[in-house]
Order: sequence, then structure tokens, then C-alpha cells
Amino acid sequence: MHFKFTTAGESHGPALVTIIEGVPAGLPIDQAAIDHELWRRQQGYGRGGRMKIETDTAAVLSGVRHGKALGSPVALMIENKDFVHWTEVMSAKEVAEQPKNPRIVTRPRPGHADLAGGQKYQARDLRNILERASARETAARVAAGAVAKQLLAHFGIEVRSHVAKLGAVPETPIDASWEQIAAISQDSPLACADKGIEAEMIAHIDDAKANGDTLGGIFEVVAKGLPVGLGSHTSWEEKLDGRIARAVMSIHAVKAVEIGTGVANASKPGSEVHDEIFFETGDRQETTDGQETTDRRQESGDKPGIPVSGLQSPVSSLQSRFVRRTNRAGGFEGGITNGEELRVRGYLKPIATLKKSLNSVDINTKEVSPAAFERSDITAVPAAGVIGEAMLAIVLANAMREKFGGDSIEEMKRNFDGYNRSLQDY
Repeated sequence: MHFKFTTAGESHGPALVTIIEGVPAGLPIDQAAIDHELWRRQQGYGRGGRMKIETDTAAVLSGVRHGKALGSPVALMIENKDFVHWTEVMSAKEVAEQPKNPRIVTRPRPGHADLAGGQKYQARDLRNILERASARETAARVAAGAVAKQLLAHFGIEVRSHVAKLGAVPETPIDASWEQIAAISQDSPLACADKGIEAEMIAHIDDAKANGDTLGGIFEVVAKGLPVGLGSHTSWEEKLDGRIARAVMSIHAVKAVEIGTGVANASKPGSEVHDEIFFETGDRQETTDGQETTDRRQESGDKPGIPVSGLQSPVSSLQSRFVRRTNRAGGFEGGITNGEELRVRGYLKPIATLKKSLNSVDINTKEVSPAAFERSDITAVPAAGVIGEAMLAIVLANAMREKFGGDSIEEMKRNFDGYNRSLQDY
């Protein structure tokens, strides 16, 4: 069984549509949670005018009844409210007369799909290319990712993101813990874990805006609570880190992907890169009042564990497990999840549509001309992080469906629980 999706729709067409397959029957579908993810994608300092026009919400067209998935394909639609101003230009029907403002594009933007797409599809109006190449399509991905997140949540898996670098700020990308990322406020202007650095980022965006320029950056997506054993070493296409790299690279303007600390690892000796393995055992002892439990963990090598108080009883005995004190590998070994946090970074180039246009050539006259300008953002790194969450959640949901199968969420949970029991004896 696979969890997969496809999208349809143009930037200024009537709507975006996503169709999701592999959603197990009985999975509760929270439409408000989908809309919240769509709202998150539209936030962030440095966004453009389109965000003021669209208030994205998803209409469920199929696959859900009385709040639960049926097991059939789930279809979601996101209306493009700006379509009212593009009805003739983007009409699906043949028009008798050319619109008064046809908005034909003949001056391709450097760094965008305009020219290469026009040549490939023999389009003399580059709007035929840019409408689908637009990052507006990612709203449909985020909707699909919201459903994937709801599936993952049933297994204790969470996915979050933060902005590690914006433009040249800071000089070294931020290394944020899960707790720091989880503490980022929903109204944070740039989803940055460091408020002081965030203020510097905002000033950097203001400077770029004043110069008619755009900025890229780095976002990091982290998944916590993953089981050991998703993905496989047996085939190149089964390696889960490879699938994730492909998914993140597919996001508009992403030009590099990093798993764990892969970039820095390339210049270090192996003794400073590989995550050493330990085995941890322990038991939990309940206090006499039954209200507090002490967790005493003991790692191999007779290193003392750390007492943890405040746990509510009754508590089952602590599961012994293999642990790593570092996570430079980003949660993978051999293309397989190893139970540690999964960390992936996307490197976003500056947006290709600049208010201070770069040089281009008119495809009809072949004369030098400034590139066309479409409404755009100064930066979209925080939004890219939300999209990165969606793409990671989709890949992980698919890996969970492949490993644990099940036509219903109940069957999938039984398979998952049985697998976890088998690991306790390893």
C-alpha cells in the first residue's frame, strides 16, 4: 500500500486540486487542521501581495464521510480567489475575442522555467508555462501534507520546521533543538528559533526590498518519534533518505538538500562524524505516594543514567534500547531510519521574480529587454519550511504505509504495535 498524491491547477486558474491515495479507512480527517497548515504557508515577513488576496481553505470533494476517511482517494480543492480578475485570460474555453489585457508574457525571467519551458512545449505565450511553474502549486502540496501529518500523529510522529538562515544572516546556520523549534510561536514573523537573529533577518529583508531584490536561505525540517526501520538498504530507490532528498529538492527554488550535518561531515575525519552506538537499559520505580516516578536509565559501559521526576503513575517498565549521543547522520543509517530525530535542510535560492528586473530577451523580437515582472515575494523561506514539512510528512506517511500496510487505521496500528513488540526482543 502506498500513500501518494498528485496536484492540478494553475496559479491564476479557478482552483488547485490535490488527490491523495493510500489514506487508511477510519482515519479521522480534521479539516480545520488542513486549513491551519494552509494558513501557515501564507505567513512570513517578506511575503508579497498575493497573500493578502488569498485566504486558503480546503474543500473536501471525496474520500471522507462523517469526518473519517473511507479508504478511497481523498480529493481536496483550494479556490483561487484572484481568479475573478483572470476569468478571460485563464478561461478553459476558447475565447472569441482577445481580452483587453491578455497578459501575454514574451520576456522570460532568468532563473524561472519560462524560457526552457517555452522551448520544450513550443509556447509563444510564456504564461502557459509560468502559471503551472508558479509556487502557488505548493498550496495543494501543503493540503496533502496536512493529511499525511494526521496519519503520522496516530503513531506519535511529529514534523516541524524552522528558518536556519535567511540570506546572509546569520553567517552560520542556526542549530536548533527540537524543544527550541517546538517553542517557536505561531505568530513568529520568520519561524526563527533565535529572536535576536530574527530581528537581523527582518532588517536584511527590508534592505533587499529597498533595492528591488530577493533573498533565499536555509530551512530545516525535523521529524520526531519515528520507528526504526523505515526505508531499506536493499535497493537504491528504497533508500528513504534518497526519497526525502528528491521530495525536498522538488520544492520550488530549492537547489540543495542536506541530511543531518552532511555538508560539514564531508570535510571531517570519520572519527568526528559517525554516531557511536550505546545500549540503554533501565527500570522505573514508583514512589510510595504513587504520584511520582523516578526513571533510572543505565547505558552499557556502566555510565549512570539521569533521574527524571514528575512522571505520572502507573507507568509500564522502561523499554531497553540502542541509543546514540549524537545525530550527525540525521536519523539515517544505510537509507533506513534509526530511531533518532530525522533532520533535513533545504537550501533555497532567491526568488526569480525581481522588481528590479534582470536582463532578458524578447522571444519574438530577439531584442534585449528587461525580464517580465509578476507579483512576487521578497523571500519565502518560512513558507518553504512549511512546504518542506508537508513533503517530508508525505514521504514518511508512504514509508509507514509500505511497512505496516492495513486497509484501516486500526489494522495499521495493530501491525505497528506488533512490530514494536518484536524490537523489544532484539
